[in-house]
Amino acid sequence: MNASLSWIKAYVPDLDVSAQEFTDAMTLSGSKVEGFRKMDADLERIVIGQIDKIERHPDADKLIVCQVDVGEEKPVQIVTGAPNVKEGDKVPVVLDGGRVAGTHDGKMTAGGLKIKKGKLRGIESNGMMCSIEELGSGRDMYPEAPEEGIYIFPADAKVGDDAVEALGLRDVAFEFEITSNRVDCYSILGLARETAATFHKSFNPPVVAVKGSGDDVNQYIQVEVKDMDLCPRYCARIVKNIRLAPSPAWMQRRLASVGIRPINNVVDITNYVMEEYGQPMHAYDLDTIAGHKIVVRRAADGEKFVTLDGQERTMDDSVLMICDGEKAVGLAGIMGGENSMITDQVHTMLFEAACFDGTNIRLSSKKIGLRTEASGKFEKGLDPDNALAAINRACQLIEELGAGEVVDGVVDVYKKEKMPVRIPFEPERINALLGTDIGKEQMLSYFKPLELVYDEAAGEIVVPSFRQDLLRPADIAEEVARFYGYDNIPTTLPKGEATTGKLPFYLRVEAVARDIAEFCGFSQGMSYSFESPKVFDKLMLPEDAPERNAIRILNPLGEDFSIMRTTSLNGMLTSLAFNYNHRNKDVRLYELGNIYLPKSLPLTELPDERMQFTLGMYGEGDFFTMKGVVEEFLDKIGMHEKETYDPKSGKPFLHPGRQANIFYGKTLIGYMGEVHPTVLNTYGIGERAYVVVLDMPTVVERATFDRKYEGIAKFPAVTRDLSMTVPKSVLAGQIEEVLTVRGGKILESYELFDVYEGSQIKEGCKSVAYSIRFRAKDRTLKEEEITAVMKKILNGLQSLGAELRQ
Repeated sequence: MNASLSWIKAYVPDLDVSAQEFTDAMTLSGSKVEGFRKMDADLERIVIGQIDKIERHPDADKLIVCQVDVGEEKPVQIVTGAPNVKEGDKVPVVLDGGRVAGTHDGKMTAGGLKIKKGKLRGIESNGMMCSIEELGSGRDMYPEAPEEGIYIFPADAKVGDDAVEALGLRDVAFEFEITSNRVDCYSILGLARETAATFHKSFNPPVVAVKGSGDDVNQYIQVEVKDMDLCPRYCARIVKNIRLAPSPAWMQRRLASVGIRPINNVVDITNYVMEEYGQPMHAYDLDTIAGHKIVVRRAADGEKFVTLDGQERTMDDSVLMICDGEKAVGLAGIMGGENSMITDQVHTMLFEAACFDGTNIRLSSKKIGLRTEASGKFEKGLDPDNALAAINRACQLIEELGAGEVVDGVVDVYKKEKMPVRIPFEPERINALLGTDIGKEQMLSYFKPLELVYDEAAGEIVVPSFRQDLLRPADIAEEVARFYGYDNIPTTLPKGEATTGKLPFYLRVEAVARDIAEFCGFSQGMSYSFESPKVFDKLMLPEDAPERNAIRILNPLGEDFSIMRTTSLNGMLTSLAFNYNHRNKDVRLYELGNIYLPKSLPLTELPDERMQFTLGMYGEGDFFTMKGVVEEFLDKIGMHEKETYDPKSGKPFLHPGRQANIFYGKTLIGYMGEVHPTVLNTYGIGERAYVVVLDMPTVVERATFDRKYEGIAKFPAVTRDLSMTVPKSVLAGQIEEVLTVRGGKILESYELFDVYEGSQIKEGCKSVAYSIRFRAKDRTLKEEEITAVMKKILNGLQSLGAELRQ
């Protein structure tokens, strides 16, 4: 957004700051200034002079010698080759020692060009008369300037006055970087309001009053909006007896200061109001509007339309059109049509000011490949209340400039009026949020120039419609911070409960999982959370398996990434297969990643995301290697109760005789086993592979890092060896459960040190031997105590079919 300081001062008349002061203050208050350009840079000692006498140069046919009155006692003699000057003309004159804008290859050069008195072909010249280009501008902004030659001032220009000032070049052009949520600042009035609030000055917007000339607007035009969702408001006014002429100098200068070329009074008024109010407008020749009716509707698929730039464009039904009773006359919010353009023969004009859906304008502009300044404003989402204010301002300027007669009334289609937002005003909460101690009245003083109204009875701030960014208390706090000054907010320490500076508990458990896995030779892997439904068949899961109830992705990258995974095995087996096919031996991988279990399908709430600790390996190692890793991990996180393994886990993707569910107490925490040969073949793994999957949320609930110190034992331990034969169906875990339960408090530890099957052992049985260690913490154990406990253990083992070996 571009704005000139003089235009802003028109509404903030007490403003007296330098360009740099303005830049710094506005940037700190939230209206970032990207940069500025002094329009009078490099222009020095330039005054209005009047040519009193012209004589031909005695030694040059194309030069003339001028005596120029510059308001001093004596006229200044200047030699020039300009072809367009005559006696009596008032021109800009650079005096001796002055400076003009320098150019090189048509571009401005820094520092300008210093003018010194000298001689041209032997005749003294004490200055220079200037063209508009030498004053740093051009005919685009000063259309009255000649194509070649010296700029000529109007006859009422005062000799000796500052020529730069008279041309409106004593000004600064600022470039603002406005964020998209501050639509109000895409206007001079919005920036002026921010300026007044920043510098604590009064804000004086134009007072709009339209006199009218009689008649009734409804006799001239009717408006029908068929798509109110895309056009919430449409305002139309009629101006008759149009008189086209150049706009006044003050308007031309303001438009030129923001880079808009003056054309004529009607076009300049629409551009002027667009910049002043931030509301794009459009004017139609009423005589070209069939049936004197405007219809706002969607285009038909394939509909063609010729815009003002002469290009034929093809629409679809998402593009909003402005139509008359027979045809389309404009692309809503983008550009008017060639068939309704304003020409020099216009007699009656239709003014349009509307509010269109910003998203639709942006998408339509992109589809048809046409982006204009108007569409750039509309696509940000304009204030519907601004449309009526802008069209009335345009009609006021029509009357003031004598460009036509405004018909009484306005056609205003606005069915769903936008209600103001009301936000609770809580000074204590604002101070707590900002870390300040600002009084209530001081806060309210910041709101007044911003037109934020305080409803004392309700304790609320009533937000004007143009501030679409203010929606909640935090936004009000930001307004206070902006104008109190971010640089004035004291530095404070964060407030809150004291913390130990540790990671959350679940992350500490996961960190131990990583450490144990890597200590045991596993490398971390990562796999996608998106998978293919074919995974379930590869893992040989039955049709009614709960894992098949997966969440489908609405916009998948493809079939292979169309569901959220419900098991982590596919990613692990895919990684093992990749390594196997690349001839990597003895591969060990682990992954900590989520699975996604829906609570219901279709989804009515977020799924249960459960972290899985997955281990996979092939090569050196076996089932018991993986079991050791599990036991080491559980021990490190404080799960000291003996975990148990149930071989009846029933996992179809694991070897039927080499798999187990892992229980901690009576809680299932995971499973492990050798991968089924058929699954290995499906994934292309040519040797035995083993996997472990632990459900981390279940593990974390039972983990603890609390440690209780126990001193060195003061009393001796007693060891007993127990060798027995048991049926092969009896598991070591069953024997150890008996030892634990019947060993009582004096049982310190036990260790399986021998398993034997051979001809010496009864058929269908195996020999197992344990070393059992007893110790009491408060006394030396007696033989009868140990004998009693051993008897209880033997009685328990007999229930398993155990027989002592002699």
